[in-house]
This record gives sequence, C-alpha cells and structure tokens, in this order.
Amino acid sequence: MDGPCNILVFVFVWLLTLSNVVLCIRGASCEVECIPSERDALLKIKHHLSDPSNRLTSWSPNGNCCNWAFVICHNITGHVLELHLTTPPPSKLHYMVFNETLSFGGEIHSSLLGLKHLNYLDLSNNDFGGMKIPTFLGSITSLTYLNLSNAVFGGNIPHQIAKLSNLQYLDLGGNEFSGSIPHQIGKLFNLQYLDLRGNEFSGSIPHQIGNLSNLQYLDLGDNQFSGSIPHQIGNLSNLINLHLRYRFAIPIENLQWVSALSSLQYLELSYANLSNTFDWLQVLHALPSLRELHLLEYWSFQNLIELDLSDNSIQGLIPNSLGNLASLKYLDLSSNSIKGALPSSLGNLKSLVYLSLWNNTINSAIPISFGNLTSLMHLVLTRNQLDGNPFEILGSLSKLNYLGLGYNLFQGVVKEAHFVNLTHLQTFWAPKNQLTLKVDPNWNPSFLLLEELSLDSWNLGPQFPSWVQSLEHLWYLDISSAMICDSIPTSFWSKMGNLQYLNISYNHIEGELSTILINTTFGGAVDLSSNKLYGQLPCVSQNVMYIDLSSNWFLGSITHFLCHRQEETKSLQFLKLASNNLSGNLPDCWMSWPYLTTVNLANNHLSGMLNTSMASLLELQMLNLRNNNFSGKFPSFLMNGSNMICLDLGDNQFSGILPSWVGQRLSSLKILVLRSNHFSGPIPHQICDMNFLQILDLAHNKLIGYIPKCVEHLHAMSVINSSLESYIYSAQQIDGIYFTLFVEALLVKGRVYDYSTNLGLVTSIDFSSNKLSGEIPIELSSLKGLHFLNLSNNHFIGQIPQKIGYMESLESMDLSRNLLSGKIPASISQLSFLSFLNLSYNNLMGKIPTGTQLQSFEASSFIGNDLCGPPLNSNCPSNSPNNDKDKEVHHGNGIHWFFVSMALGFIVGFWVVVGPLLYSATATAASPPPAKKDAGTGGGEIVNAFAGKVVNRKVAVDLDCVLEPFESIGVGGDSASG
Repeated sequence: MDGPCNILVFVFVWLLTLSNVVLCIRGASCEVECIPSERDALLKIKHHLSDPSNRLTSWSPNGNCCNWAFVICHNITGHVLELHLTTPPPSKLHYMVFNETLSFGGEIHSSLLGLKHLNYLDLSNNDFGGMKIPTFLGSITSLTYLNLSNAVFGGNIPHQIAKLSNLQYLDLGGNEFSGSIPHQIGKLFNLQYLDLRGNEFSGSIPHQIGNLSNLQYLDLGDNQFSGSIPHQIGNLSNLINLHLRYRFAIPIENLQWVSALSSLQYLELSYANLSNTFDWLQVLHALPSLRELHLLEYWSFQNLIELDLSDNSIQGLIPNSLGNLASLKYLDLSSNSIKGALPSSLGNLKSLVYLSLWNNTINSAIPISFGNLTSLMHLVLTRNQLDGNPFEILGSLSKLNYLGLGYNLFQGVVKEAHFVNLTHLQTFWAPKNQLTLKVDPNWNPSFLLLEELSLDSWNLGPQFPSWVQSLEHLWYLDISSAMICDSIPTSFWSKMGNLQYLNISYNHIEGELSTILINTTFGGAVDLSSNKLYGQLPCVSQNVMYIDLSSNWFLGSITHFLCHRQEETKSLQFLKLASNNLSGNLPDCWMSWPYLTTVNLANNHLSGMLNTSMASLLELQMLNLRNNNFSGKFPSFLMNGSNMICLDLGDNQFSGILPSWVGQRLSSLKILVLRSNHFSGPIPHQICDMNFLQILDLAHNKLIGYIPKCVEHLHAMSVINSSLESYIYSAQQIDGIYFTLFVEALLVKGRVYDYSTNLGLVTSIDFSSNKLSGEIPIELSSLKGLHFLNLSNNHFIGQIPQKIGYMESLESMDLSRNLLSGKIPASISQLSFLSFLNLSYNNLMGKIPTGTQLQSFEASSFIGNDLCGPPLNSNCPSNSPNNDKDKEVHHGNGIHWFFVSMALGFIVGFWVVVGPLLYSATATAASPPPAKKDAGTGGGEIVNAFAGKVVNRKVAVDLDCVLEPFESIGVGGDSASG
C-alpha cells in the first residue's frame, strides 16, 4: 500500500500546485505561503542570532516567512531559496569598517539544515566573534552561492565544505581564518568565483585549486603563504581576474605559468615584494587579453591600459622599454626604491592620464619629453630628489587637474607665464621646495577651479599673496614658512569663508585680529602660529575644529575668546594658545567647548585656580598648562580624565598632596609632568597602576617619603622601546583631513628636548630636587625600558642597587647630591647606552669600576665622594680591597704572602730565643709538674693567638679604609681617603 499511497499524495500535491498556477494566471490572489517547517527553522535561526537593531522584527511566529525581510521564496512552491542576512557598510567608509549597531552576530544554528532548497546564503559584513564555520554547512548541498566575507569568522576551514558540489560562488575573504587551505576545495568543480583574501592562511597554496576549470575569479591575497605559487593555477584557462598580493619574494621562474592564462584580463601581485629590477616582467608577454596589471609590466602589451607597480621593493632604474606601452593610461610606480633619472622614453606615453612616482629616490630634472604628455590629468612626483624648475616643462600640460611636486629639490623662479595653460588645475601640491613665485601683486591666476593649494616653504613674500582671494573654490590653503612680512588683508576673512584648512604659520605676519571672527563654513582648521600677531585674541566660529595661535604676541585676558557667544556649543577639538602674553584667570565658560581633545596654554602669564566647569571636557586627551602661575590643589576635575594621554602642569604654583586617585582615574596617561610646583606629601603608590606611563616628572617639589616599591609595575617602562608606539599624539579626522598633534617637547636631564617625531620611544623618571628619603628600591632596576633616571638632590641613603645594570636602556642617570654610600656596583658596566652620568656629592667609596665607559665621563661626575681611579686624578692605594682581584692575578690564589712570611718569621725568632730556655727547663726536670706543662701549653697558645691577631689586625686596618666613609655621612663633602 505504501507505493500507491505515495503516488496518490504526489498527484494530489501536483494538482494543488497546478490549480494555484491557474488561479494566479486568472488574476486571483497568488501570494505564496511559506512551508511551516521552514518558517520554524527560520525562527530558530533568529533566536540564536543577535540583532542589535531589530532588523528581523518581521520574523514573527504567525507571519508568512516568504514576506519576511531578507528572505526570498520560490514563487510557486514557497520553499525558502535565499537568505540575505548581510550588513551593508556605511557610506564613504572602507569596506572593512562596518556599523556595529547593525551587524548580526551570535550563533549560526543547525536549523539551517531545515531549509532543504536553500541555494543562496549571504552572511557577509557581520560580527560572529571569531567562531568557526559550522561543519553542518557542508550538508546544505543545494547551495550555489555562499558569502561569509568580512564577518569575523576564524579557525580552520572545515574540509566538509568540499561537499557543496553545486557551489558556484564562494567568498570567505576578510576574516580571521588560519591554518592551511584544505586541498579538498579543489573538488568544487562548478566554482566560478573564489575569494580567500585577507585572512591568516599559512603553508602552501594547494595545487588542487588548479582543478577548478570553471573558475573566473580567484583572490588569495593578503595572507601568510609560504613557498611558491603552484604552477597548476596555469590550468585555469577561463580565469579572468587573478589577485595574488603577497608579503614575500616570488622567484621569477615560478611565474612562467602565468603565460598560459589566455583569458586573463586583470592580474594583481601588489605588495608582493618582487625585488631587484623590472627584468623579470618579460614572462608576461604572452597575455593577449590583459587589460589591467597591478605590479607587473610591459614589453609587447600593446593593449595594456593600466599598470600598477606600487608598494613593492622594486629597485634600480626605470627601463626605457616602458615607453613602448603606447596604450597605457594609468601608471603607478609609487613607494618603491627606484632611483636614477626619469627616462625620456616616458614622454612617448601620449595616452597616459595618470602617472604617480611618489616616494622613490628619483633624481635629476624632469625630462623635456614630459611636455608631450598632453593627455595627463594626474601627476604625482612627490617625495623624490628631483631638481630644476619643473614648470618650464609642465606648464604646457593643459589637462592637468592634480599636480603633486612636494618634498623635492626643485628650485628657481616661477612666473605667471608658467600657469597660463593650467586652467583645469584643482589640486596644486608643491610644499617643501626652494621655489620663488614672482607675479604681479594684482595677478589673477588662470587656475580658477583650484580647490587645494600648498606652497609651504616657497618664497611668496614679502607681500601677502592677495591673489589667493580670487580662488573662490579654495578649501585648503597652506602658505606657511613663505617669507611673508605683511599683514593679512581685512577682506581676506570675508572672501575666504569656504576654507576648511588655513595654514599661514611661520611667517612674519603682523597685525591685530581682535575684531576678526575666524570662520570656516563646514568646520576645519586654522593655524596662524609663529607670527607677530598682537592685541586681544580673535574669536572663532562654532564650526572651527582646530585653532593654533601659539607663538605670537597676543596679550590680555582669554575671557573674550572662551566666552564669545557662550550659548553656542563649539565644535573645537584642538586649542593651542601657547607662548603668548596672555594673563588673568581662566573664565568659567568651558561648558561651551565639550569636544576639546587638546588644550595647550603653556608659556603665558595665566593665573588663579582652574574652574570646575573644566569637568565638562570629557573628551580631553592632552592638557598643557606649563609655565604659568596657576595655583590651588591638584585639579579635581581631572577625576573624569579617563581619556587623558598627556598632562603637563609643570612650572606653576600648584600645592597640596598628590591624590591617590591619580593612578586610577588617569590610567591612560603616557605623560605626567608636575615639576616645579609646591606639591608635598608622599608619592602615592597608586601611581604604579599607570601601565601606559612613559614620562613621569615630579621634580622640584616638596615631596617626602620613599619611592614606592611597586614602580616595577610601570609596564611601559619595563619593556624595551621597540614595543612602544613611535609617537605620542592626539589625532582626529576633520572633514577628510587627518590632524595629528604631537607632544612637542620634554624636559629631560635638565634641558628641553624636542621629541616631536619619536617621543613615543622615550621613557623617563625625574624625582629630582625633592625631600625623598630611604633607599633606592631594588625594584627600580626592573625597568629595563627606562631611558632617563634623575633622583638627584634628595636624601636617599644606602647603596646604589646592585642590579642597576639590568636597566639596559638607560641613557642618562643622575643620582648626585644624596647620601648614598658603598661601592659603585660592578653591574653598571652593562649600561652600554649610558651617555650621561652624575654620581657626585654622595658618600660613595672605593675604586671606580674599570673596563667600562665610566672612564669616558668627566671627573665632575664622581667628585664629592671617597672614590679613586680614572677619570679622577687620585690613585687608589695598593692595599685597597678594590685591588684584591689584581693581587690575585699577580700573586696567585689571593694569599697575602707578605703577612704570612712576617708571621712565620716572628714565630721562628720567638722559638730561637725561647726554645733553648724551655729545653733547659726540660732537661733539669725529667718529670715537670702538671702546672708547668699547662703553663708551657698556655704559652704556645698565647704565641699562636698573638700571631693570629697580627694578621687579623692588618685585615682590620684594611677594613677601616673601607668603612671610614660610612662613619662620616654628609652631602657635598670632598674628603679623600688617602
């Protein structure tokens, strides 16, 4: 009965389906109902997924799953065919950056197996927290499309994926997969698209990939493969796109297989570290279909349009044969090690639209043939060593809209005539050259479409270049260090309201700006620093995000600046007013500036206590108030400073104890400078909780007590500097411009050092000129990454830690003017980077260790102690205990033979005199009374004891030489031990 019953059921379902089709054709309602079992499976899938933005609200128990979001059903049978559970990335962001508030996560549940007809599954752009691909996915054999890209999957790819024999599209790129690619992937014979890019795959590329004869797209880039590329990939005759971005050198002989890919149109080997010259590129001459080539070149590629060789280790000269690529429109050779002159043959590339040679070491002048590149629209020669006057050649390129010439050795005079043909120029980027612009003061430039202009370090002066006011589309202007000795025209501020970036710093611009409202339409940056501007501070509009008025002559109160339109919420993030003549108290208007990340008011005459409204600066990362007259306790508003990276309150009048919460609430600090104030009390041990602290400067205060032994927990100082970041900075992207404000200077070893480029690699502790006491904790020697240590002018006692040599990164150490005693530890010889040392005016004694760089320091590093030996003029006594090692070498085994011979001589002489008398006494009495025998024995003991005392006494004398400095403790003494 089972057979006939099954047949009847099948016929019934078929008839029912047919009736539905007929009804739909007649116009009746034809909404497809989903299969109940598949609806239940989908609900279980939803239950195990995290959905922070509730995008699956339509998935309800009583609904028709064919109408649910992200679900596509068969329009007749109602079976679920496709699941589109992807998260679209936000616009204008990199494809790897997604909206975390939208991303699905959680668990991929086995209920997927209930969707028997599923052929399309997209889980891309989500966050599954590094989970492995469930092995049960290999059982959904109906799948033809599987996309798990950029979804934070990890672990190994399960070999069960090879069971998906119908799969045509497989994208696993941009995840955290590791291990080897399973060779079973070569069984997916229907595969047309395979993307495994951007993971952590290692080992060899499986040669079985060469079995995928239908493959058209293959991306294996940005992994950690080893070995060579398998030649079997040359079997993929249908391959159109091949991406093999590598991180290791590929032997030239292993690229021969590429010539077999007759259908290949796009080949990328970017970042492949293909070294040496361009000669190996000839292996690609037999690719007739090639249209785009990233990292490979040239010869008979008559149809080649795009050639990208950027970001590799290509060395040597550009070959003349490159000029044979007559069809080339895009050529990028940037970020290599190309040197020598530009070949004139490049002038043959008359179809060239884009040319970038950025960041190489190309020298000499631009060849005259470059004037033939009349189709060129984008030219970048930035960061090379080119010289001459480039505009004598490039002035004829009338289609140029982007011209990058910065950071070269260009020189000469640029005139109006050089720009006549450059009418389409939109970006003119030429900073850091030695060019002089000589134009009429009333010049109207021809490049009226210009949007970005950077002429930093040109000679534009002495007059202010008023011609820039005619550039109505300009949003970026940098004319810093341009030898301008003039005032800014009043009309400039009204006509240039569209500017988002303005840099006129490091000129000699004079004038008063107190009536000016510095404005930017869309928000941006203004840098007027290092000029001669004076008077009251100007005001800034609520759109400005970066303002630098430092190193000018502004004076008076800061109130008008901070409290202008107090009801408006300002967008400012970077505020720099340092090195002016500002005075008075800070007003209580900080509530209007909630986005500030950097405040630098250093080197002014500001005074008073800091306002409580500064507690509203929740985004603050850097606060520099150095060298003012601020007073009061340690600022309590900093309890909210969990984002603080740098805090400099040095050279002020702050007082009171350092609160214990400093180490807990400011745990992100990398720089803490409180020097030259009136802080008192002990150093709180909670300061050791600052794992990121690299600069700790508490010098010139009134601190007392001990150095906390927990200093060994200062992690950033205990690691070698290679593990630290190169910079300490606050950074922010503002309307497409990435602004970085570095910590500019640091007081180390008594003088200011500019570490604007490498301060992140510096570590320092300065507790000098306080009233600290006790011993220097041995735990300090565990700070292997510390570069500068200054404990001078305190009351430290005891010895220098014996393990001081473990501080292998020390460059400077100052322990002078303390009460330290004992010898200089021999381990100090391990400090191979030490370039400054001061141990003067302590109670140190003995010989200065030899065989190290200690003898290269000045004698002033050791004066005021009981020390001897070079570099001091005082020689050490020959019987000094410090010379014991020398005596062992010259006299053998450390035995004092002089003292031994003296003692033996005394004993022999004694028995020469006393012996006969005793013998005589013995002869006269054959049986002396016991008392006599005892007396004789006692006499021998006395002799032996006396002889021993002579030796021991000499040793005691030697010890007196050692102990004498311990008995007279004082600072500043200059006694010699003799």
